[in-house]
Amino acid sequence: MTKRIGVGLIGLGMAVKPHALSLKDLTDEVEFLGGFSPTAKRRSAFEKAYDLPTVDSIDALLENPKVDAVIVITPPRTHAELAIKAAKAGKHVLLEKPLDVTYAQARTIVEAVEREGRKLGVVFQFRFREATMTLRELLRNGELGELLSVSCAVRWWRPAEYYAQPGRGMRDHDGGGVLLTQSIHTLDVLLDLAGPVRRVTAQCRTSSLRSMDTEDIACASVEYANGAIGVVDCTTVAYPGYPERIEIAGTKGSAVLEAERLVVHRSGHETLRVDGSTAGGGGADPMDFSHEPHRRLIESFVHAVRNGEEPRASGRSALPVHALIDGMLESSASGKPLTLHE
Repeated sequence: MTKRIGVGLIGLGMAVKPHALSLKDLTDEVEFLGGFSPTAKRRSAFEKAYDLPTVDSIDALLENPKVDAVIVITPPRTHAELAIKAAKAGKHVLLEKPLDVTYAQARTIVEAVEREGRKLGVVFQFRFREATMTLRELLRNGELGELLSVSCAVRWWRPAEYYAQPGRGMRDHDGGGVLLTQSIHTLDVLLDLAGPVRRVTAQCRTSSLRSMDTEDIACASVEYANGAIGVVDCTTVAYPGYPERIEIAGTKGSAVLEAERLVVHRSGHETLRVDGSTAGGGGADPMDFSHEPHRRLIESFVHAVRNGEEPRASGRSALPVHALIDGMLESSASGKPLTLHE
């Protein structure tokens, strides 16, 4: 019988729902040993909503020998302290995106957890959408040939109520704007499919719609390490919000990935379609999505822990997207193209 992996959950805020539902689905693989929030009200609400246990301190999880791994879904600026503390306590860590608010700090977390001999995963669940996995396999098999043009558009909307939450859109709380907080999932998929960006020229702005100190409009021209070029277009000012979209053109064909729907055209082949929701994360409710990709991601992480393998969405594999985001912001601030080194 396969040993169940003991898991604890740190953070019971807005992002908890898909994690809780996934953990309930995975009872054959996971023994859930408790969720923690510093507020008793959130712990009580979590227990009532999901019929899962809570604990009254982080140490209750980190000192429990039955806990093999923790999932951390707290605000970005708390990630380093919690992830490193958990690794030093001998726990593997699955960390909500972003790893941290800058590339340098993200890399510090990755290297610190690796030094402890623990596995570090990051919650990039878009990689585990069926359409995304199908496209990645096609690219790995060379079905689209040499990549020539690779672009993405994240034209989302967030209403005033979203930004009315304390600290929302502010650097001290969120760590970043549309690039780090909203578009990072699509940007991660873009790089997971096409490889890292070598050079970027960007412009990032804060619109007149909101009083905040982070960007809600960002665009760039990019050159990939493989020689392909493309455009990155990200915003949360596009009412009422549209599905995130990745477009790829190669020497043997092209593909359009729109949220969870894929269409692939190749010369001499029938059109390949993978049907799925095109709701994406573009609308007013950022949590209006299926938890299935989260379930696949957590299951994949659990398997990696059990088998001593690198997680499919490892912390180290998340570094290129942090390099791209930092590069876009730096290029915009300087008004010059920037060569990336990750």
